[in-house]
Amino acid sequence: MIFRIPTDRINWTTSSFLIGTFVLTLTAVPLYLWYFGIDWFYFAVFGVMLAVTGFSVTLGYHRLFSHMTFRAVLPVRLFTLIFGAGAFENSVLMWASEHRRHHKHVDHDEDPYDISKGFFHAHIGWLLFKLQPQPPFDNVNDLKKDPLIMWQHRHIHIIAVLVSLGLPTLLGALWDGWTGALGGFLIGGVAKVVVLQHGTFLINSACHTIGRQPYSTRCSARDSFLLALFTFGEGYHNYHHEFQHDYRNGVKPWEWDPTKWLIWILSKLRLASGLRRVPAETISSAQTRVRHLRSDGGFQDAQ
Repeated sequence: MIFRIPTDRINWTTSSFLIGTFVLTLTAVPLYLWYFGIDWFYFAVFGVMLAVTGFSVTLGYHRLFSHMTFRAVLPVRLFTLIFGAGAFENSVLMWASEHRRHHKHVDHDEDPYDISKGFFHAHIGWLLFKLQPQPPFDNVNDLKKDPLIMWQHRHIHIIAVLVSLGLPTLLGALWDGWTGALGGFLIGGVAKVVVLQHGTFLINSACHTIGRQPYSTRCSARDSFLLALFTFGEGYHNYHHEFQHDYRNGVKPWEWDPTKWLIWILSKLRLASGLRRVPAETISSAQTRVRHLRSDGGFQDAQ
């Protein structure tokens, strides 16, 4: 059979955005740097915006709203909703719905980014093509009761554009006029979105393909220190799938998980509370079960 792209299933808006921003990052950003030179200011904007938006996704979208691993005061919730929108990963309502469905049906057909359908599908294909049938929107009734979340959901696109593209463009303009505005838009805006999004996508794809499984072999999720370095600590995915209601992904004190450290700091500042932790005995028991499986020859880590 001749390969044919199912054009009737293409999500044209999402596909155009994902491909367009990726192409701009690979072409327009280098051209800008070559023509106007390297200015530390734009990379500072890139770094700050990447951190603020990234933590808003990992701390807010993921661990606070999707898994309810802790509680946060209103300013923290509002901050993560506003800057999390800047990742262009949709509203927290839709993000959490898809993510909860992923955990419930991991590695099965109902999993939106099911790795068994291939690395490309899990990484980005599920966004480029419409899922059939469209999954129901029935697992976030708790979030629908939150007026802040519903406000963000109604205005997600305008918030995303203003925060993620408008803010760095404005900062660039204040720094160096129209050339600064262009630099802020391309580096602090577009390139930041691409880097952040593909970090998230790698959790859905690479963290279900490469790494270790020290806590569970019940699904494809794996721990990867390397991916944790680039995803604000989200790379300890095997632990997360086994104990999804723990506010920590890197459970060991030395494991790189800046999101858990930030949550802990917020708790000390009385901006977060109710941090949920899995008992050490439960974690140890899970590791023991996996070691027994390995010794019996029933399991092997992917290298």
